[in-house]
Amino acid sequence: MTQHKEDIFWMQRALQLAMYGKGHTSPNPLVGSVVVHQGRILGEGWHQRYGEAHAEVNALKQVVNEALLPQSTVYVNLEPCAHFGKTPPCARLLIEKKVQRVVIANLDPNPLVAGKGIAMLKKAGIEVEIGICEKEGLWLNRRFFTFITQQRPYIVLKWAQSSDGFLAPDPPAPSWMTSPLSKQMVHRWRSEEAAILTGKNTLLIDNPQLTARLWHGKQPWRIVIDRQGELSSHLRVFAADAPTLYFSPRLPQELLSYKHLTWCRLPAERSQDYPSLLAFVLEECHQRGIQSLLVEGGKHTLDTFLQAGLWDEIRLFIAPRLLQKGLSAPSIPAGARLLDRQEIDGDLLLFYSNPQNAYHAHYHPSYT
Repeated sequence: MTQHKEDIFWMQRALQLAMYGKGHTSPNPLVGSVVVHQGRILGEGWHQRYGEAHAEVNALKQVVNEALLPQSTVYVNLEPCAHFGKTPPCARLLIEKKVQRVVIANLDPNPLVAGKGIAMLKKAGIEVEIGICEKEGLWLNRRFFTFITQQRPYIVLKWAQSSDGFLAPDPPAPSWMTSPLSKQMVHRWRSEEAAILTGKNTLLIDNPQLTARLWHGKQPWRIVIDRQGELSSHLRVFAADAPTLYFSPRLPQELLSYKHLTWCRLPAERSQDYPSLLAFVLEECHQRGIQSLLVEGGKHTLDTFLQAGLWDEIRLFIAPRLLQKGLSAPSIPAGARLLDRQEIDGDLLLFYSNPQNAYHAHYHPSYT
């Protein structure tokens, strides 16, 4: 096996390890690392949870014979950090351990890193290889890269519609259109994103909990937009089973004691039109470190995001049922790229990407 092929082999392992952190590391990226000596693994690890040890630290902890490190290669899918944050800089640790070589998939666009980690390693005499499995790494960390470079959360729009193109019956009524297995998949997605966003109409009609009850994982933020500040505290989205970020011009008296609720005052001038409102909400989410949004709103909320071009992925379920009349589903934007299609217990699931997101050119099903 040539050195290049060997580098690809071990970097693919690092990417696989990074996937284990999905849903737990936000706003940090997904990172995996493998320490290799003469074709054998000395240690491997991944960044398991935000605020805890980084991938390189966990991989090096597994190394029993550190005397082999000066002849070893460390594979890591993202440039080692060079600054003190929640944890010490990983680049410094690699230098202290005197590793011979470091192979990296992607540069870190975070201004706190942005080439500084690589510069530290090279200055210490460590050989550095960059760009191995670069495309796979860009796709894997599309949420992180979008969050850093676009200064907003990565946005996934999700909806289900009937086979004749309706989103809901008329008159509107609480309903779940897809199969139990599809519902479980949605709960898995919820656990993997930083927040779920929905609109006022969906809350009033469906009274959803917006939690990941059917999948083992963390409970994401629930983001509620209430332009008039008139939603009832009895809605299930305000229950204590998950944190809620509530955007409204005022905080109702009955919500003052809700410790799991964070209120964000909605300025009057930012709520007059929906583009301004969305921009404000996304700015606040970015400042609070909310890396990704799963938007599960009704037609009005979904169309608002679509018309503003504020979306990165669409996940569309088409259920094998006819409504014949009702609320028409949103239209897939012109130019949207169909990434994948799956059959889920009778439902058709379609994945679309926004071609304006540069990281979507590198779609890889193994790292979705």
